[in-house]
Amino acid sequence: MTGWFQYEMQLPAKSRGFHLITSAIERELVDLNRVRVGLLHCFILHTSASLTINENADPDVRVDFETAMNHAVPENLAYVHTLEGPDDMPAHVKASMMGASVSVPVRDGRLRLGTWQGIYLCEHRDRASSRRIVMTLQGELEGGA
Repeated sequence: MTGWFQYEMQLPAKSRGFHLITSAIERELVDLNRVRVGLLHCFILHTSASLTINENADPDVRVDFETAMNHAVPENLAYVHTLEGPDDMPAHVKASMMGASVSVPVRDGRLRLGTWQGIYLCEHRDRASSRRIVMTLQGELEGGA
């Protein structure tokens, strides 16, 4: 039997940077243990933050991500869209570069991430609000044919 589940979570406001949120996502997936083989899709409902998968062990990686993104997308360009502050348009560009979603395989009731992989919330604003993520879990359920 195949199942589809959808959840929505709200993360509290985070500081600018890259934040590991794998555990928070797993806590929301109350049906995860029922899925034998499947896929989790996570989609952020914002245009100035993004999601990605990368190193989950050394926090220096998250600092280096922020440094690299600030180098790639400087805030001092002559942006036209400035109504929401000088960090807003660069945040939109970074979010488009990083992406609004990630997909993770599921096997035997667990996210099938690599040993050193985790899901990041990439917060690109200096003073962001809370962020919402929609998670869609699909797959073959335990005991299914």
